[in-house]
Amino acid sequence: MRLLGYTRVSTKAQDAQLQLDSLASAGVQRRDIFSDVTSGSRAAVERPGMKKLLEYAEAGDTVVVWRVDRLGRSLIDVLNTVNLLRGRGVELRSISDGIDPATTSGRLMLNMLATLAEYERELITERVNAGIAAAKASGTRFGRPVVDPAVIADKLAIVRDARAKGKTAAEAAGLVGWSRATLYRHQKALVATER
Repeated sequence: MRLLGYTRVSTKAQDAQLQLDSLASAGVQRRDIFSDVTSGSRAAVERPGMKKLLEYAEAGDTVVVWRVDRLGRSLIDVLNTVNLLRGRGVELRSISDGIDPATTSGRLMLNMLATLAEYERELITERVNAGIAAAKASGTRFGRPVVDPAVIADKLAIVRDARAKGKTAAEAAGLVGWSRATLYRHQKALVATER
């Protein structure tokens, strides 16, 4: 089992020395510390240092951070990173937050974070659904825009004429800006309305 460290500061003007000293005190070798200088708003898996860490880490390793907020600014991003690590058999330990999976209280903290992240995801879903319902109630239409049936009829006439002159379905559909599948869909709809 190896201890792997991760540090993050938001700008080059900030100093990661406090984090590095804490990781060294926790037993992490300097060669096993991965660092990023980037905003916490950027997803952890998109950061170069975290990518290298994820490639390097193996099952049984423990990633050590100074504080859990070094993994990301949002709870969901932190939890996604923790779940990604745990899915690979890699544990997480946060020095300042007291999160250590080897202890009962550390496992409790990880489970509480997971519960809070699930709650946050459900709140986001509820807000999105409420926004969609409000938009629909105020008359906003979703999906493909309605096309004037006269325009479709004109395009079908052009396609029929092109087909009569020997064009393939794909070529004829291309003349009016459609794919072959769109042509067939409109032809099928026309036959259904004529019945």
